[in-house]
Amino acid sequence: MTPEQVHIVQTTWRSVLPVGGTFAELFYGRLFALDAELKKLFRDDIVEQGRNLTAMLSVAAANVGKPERIGVALRNLGKRHVAYGVKRKDFVNFEDALLFALEHALIDVFTPEVKAAWKAAYVLVSNPMLEALGSPTTPTAAAAGS
Repeated sequence: MTPEQVHIVQTTWRSVLPVGGTFAELFYGRLFALDAELKKLFRDDIVEQGRNLTAMLSVAAANVGKPERIGVALRNLGKRHVAYGVKRKDFVNFEDALLFALEHALIDVFTPEVKAAWKAAYVLVSNPMLEALGSPTTPTAAAAGS
């Protein structure tokens, strides 16, 4: 990621935080619309899960400029997600839901540059998690079938 992309991710995330609950609702609404089967992976209270999501994204955004600080935590998070039943294709849906929720939470400031910065951040964060599924591979529609 470029320094400018790091700055974009960090500043836009600070703009999302005041509407974190709405962001989480948008995220999970989109995620379950993309794949209703994913609902069964969430046995806990979805509001609490939304808080966990925004907390994890806060840590990721804060450290996106120095990903080595959270690499071990991300690999462990990936292992937990594999144990929950998450598949490689689910990472593609997660990215879609993330970008959808960001676009709706940020409304007028979600420019192509903001989208590109968040896509780059997602690759940075998801690759260590994908190591739990085998070799790290940027989640893409082409990998969705695996």
